[in-house]
Amino acid sequence: MAETTVSTDWQAWQQSWDRQQEWYMPDREERFRVMLDMVESFVGPEPRVLDLACGTGSITDRLLRRFPKATSTGVDLDPALLAIAEGTFEGDDRVSFVTADLKDPEWASKLPYGSYDAVLTATALHWLRNEPLAVLYGQVAGLVRDGGVFMNADHMKDEGTPRINAAERAHRHAGRDRAKAAGALDWAEWWQLAAKDPVLAEPTARRFEIYGEHADGETPSADWHARTLREAGFDEARTVWRSPSDALVLAVK
Repeated sequence: MAETTVSTDWQAWQQSWDRQQEWYMPDREERFRVMLDMVESFVGPEPRVLDLACGTGSITDRLLRRFPKATSTGVDLDPALLAIAEGTFEGDDRVSFVTADLKDPEWASKLPYGSYDAVLTATALHWLRNEPLAVLYGQVAGLVRDGGVFMNADHMKDEGTPRINAAERAHRHAGRDRAKAAGALDWAEWWQLAAKDPVLAEPTARRFEIYGEHADGETPSADWHARTLREAGFDEARTVWRSPSDALVLAVK
């Protein structure tokens, strides 16, 4: 009896993840644009990139569309998001993926290269608390070549402006409510769909065994990130893009 092969549309899942993330961050593409502008400014149009906590490969996707001669190594621990990334980029020899826990002191030893022109990450490291994040920044500094860059785009609160924060949050959530009424999926609903997919169901179950339901991280200010990156060994670090709630911090080795 012939085996039945179960397949899934990886590109559709990649796009679905992007739409779900945009529900939370309508300016998501703008931060990616600035990130790649800075990559080109410092290391040119053919960079070797480490896509840190890569998820479905959103950064890698935009990197290769803009810079066809770039190469990317994606590293993550999430088996479901990595399955989507690996399926999306299957057969593309510019891309490789590594399964590793960024809290493991030896995670970098699994990478195919010892140094990178750019290490990029977005909306991922807030899953870490400040102390392990500072340790990770030190490890990243060892992976970026001299003249190379690290960039982190994430939620970065300024706790010194509570009234501004409250007004911005209310406005942002009102926009989400309108988008939800128009059919947008939130994070929980997206994962519910993944759990029902015949290919993604098993890695999704493993994903929740690893991470649980919610992050246990922190969202320090952009100033904290810049200062910690300088302490970790980068020569310069500062914000190069920001929204009322998020920021993109660039560090230069």
